[in-house]
Formats: sequence, structure tokens, C-alpha cells
Amino acid sequence: MSEVRPGSLGAWVMAMRPRTLPVSIGPVLVGTAVASVEGGVRLAPALAAGLGALLLQIGSNFANDVFDFEKGADTADRIGPPRAAQLGLLSPIALKRGLFVVFGLATLVGVYLSTVAGPAILGVGVVSIVAAITYTGGPWPLGYHGLGDLAVFVFFGLVAVIGTTFVQTGTLPLLAWLCALPVGGLATAILVVNNLRDVETDLVAGKRTLAVRFGRAGARVEWGLLVWGAYLVPIVLWLAGGRSPWVLLPLATASRAARLYSVVKKSEDGPALNEALANTAQLGFLFSLLFAIGIASGRAA
Repeated sequence: MSEVRPGSLGAWVMAMRPRTLPVSIGPVLVGTAVASVEGGVRLAPALAAGLGALLLQIGSNFANDVFDFEKGADTADRIGPPRAAQLGLLSPIALKRGLFVVFGLATLVGVYLSTVAGPAILGVGVVSIVAAITYTGGPWPLGYHGLGDLAVFVFFGLVAVIGTTFVQTGTLPLLAWLCALPVGGLATAILVVNNLRDVETDLVAGKRTLAVRFGRAGARVEWGLLVWGAYLVPIVLWLAGGRSPWVLLPLATASRAARLYSVVKKSEDGPALNEALANTAQLGFLFSLLFAIGIASGRAA
């Protein structure tokens, strides 16, 4: 990797964590696919939902970078990908200013969406911003008390998919709730790999993630349940939900998931788990893309 200068654009890109950003786009694709069969796609709200989700993800990454650094979770012993605050590339003050800008832009997107779908959307956006900050920041950070997995599942699964459908259709169909489950599960699996890798440093920093509480074996079981559970939803939608066989398209990624599971199950070192984290994010995006195509194909004849 080429040298990144303090305060440079490269430093900000590092803090954005580009390899994790697909997790914010997958739910919007799936929610839009649900909208296509539940009332019709509205392009402008769909694009705004995508932009809002991306901004929330970037803001969350900024928050994690600065607050984990301030709480001592990111130290010189860190084995994960480089972090801007830890390396001195961006000061905590700069990152907090970045937070303000990114979440401010997300709020503007929320204001637009509230004119389309009602004020409840703005409320959801505010709660999402608060959750992103309090995940690692504030007096009782969620991620430090074993609630990070639940937060990711709720906000990158349920809220993102159902919210995307709602801003386009004005409804909360059962299909959106069901389709949010695998999306949230796969997003949470990314966090599980992250926490599996960081067990030792999190333990020292007092970050009581589920991986710290239940150990590496527990984290690996959780990853398997989340990922393999995701593949059950398309099957249920096909067999019991009246969807066309196209909804089974995500099963084409099962072999990739199996190879990835073998890495997660056996790996202890940072580089291998860093790659597994990125590959889990890619798996989630590919699953969501194929799932969206399958959902949009409609009901069985």
C-alpha cells in the first residue's frame, strides 16, 4: 500500500473503510426489489435511500475509528486493517468534524425522504445516527456491551430493507420483513469476523463483544448460523411464499460461503481474518444483488 499522508484524501478514504461499504447498498437493492412487486419502484426515493444508507455507513466507520481509538481498543497491538486515528493520519477532532459533516448530509437526505414518505422517516434517520454514534461512543457504547451484533442486524437489515420499501410504497409488507432477515444476518456476519479477529485486544480494552463473552468457538458458531440461516429464507419464500424459482438465485453463492466458512473456522491470524471480513462483505452484497433480482421476478406462475 502506498504511503498515506496525514490529513490527505487517502487518510479519509482509509477511515471510510471502502471494503465494508457494500453492506449499505445491498439492503437498498433488496428493499427496492420488494417495492417493485408491492406497488412500484420510485427512482428518486430509492436513490436517496441508497445515498442515506451509504452516508450512515461512512459516519459509523468514522465513529468507530475515533471512539475505539479514544477508548484504547485500537492500539499498536491491533491486527486488523489500519485505522486513521490509530496511525495519526487523522486527529480525533478531525474525525469528529467529519462525523458532523457526514451525518449532517444524511439528515438532509432524511428531510427529503420525510417529504416523500412522512415525518416518521426523519425520526428513523435520527435514531440510526444516534445508534451509529453510540455503537462505540458515549457513556454506554453498544459494541462494548455485547449489543453490536443486534444493532447491526436491526439497522443494516430490518431498518434498511423495510425503510427502503416504505419510502417507495408507503407500506410495510410482510415480504419486506422476511427479505430483511438474510440481509441483516449477512451484515452481522461481517461484524462477527471483525470481533473474532479482535478478541484479545478487545478483552484488554474492556470491549465485551459476543466473541469475547463466548470465545472464538462461539463466534464461529454465530457466523455459521447467520450465514447458513440466510440461505433458508429464499427457500422458504419459494416453497411457502409463492415466489418464483428465481428467488433461489442467492443459492449460487453457497459454495463461496462454504469456502469462506472453512477460513473463518480455522484461521487465527489477523491477515487471514481481515481477508475473510472483506470476503464476507462481498458475499453479503452478491447475495443481496441476486436476491433482489429473484424477488423482482415476481410470483410463481
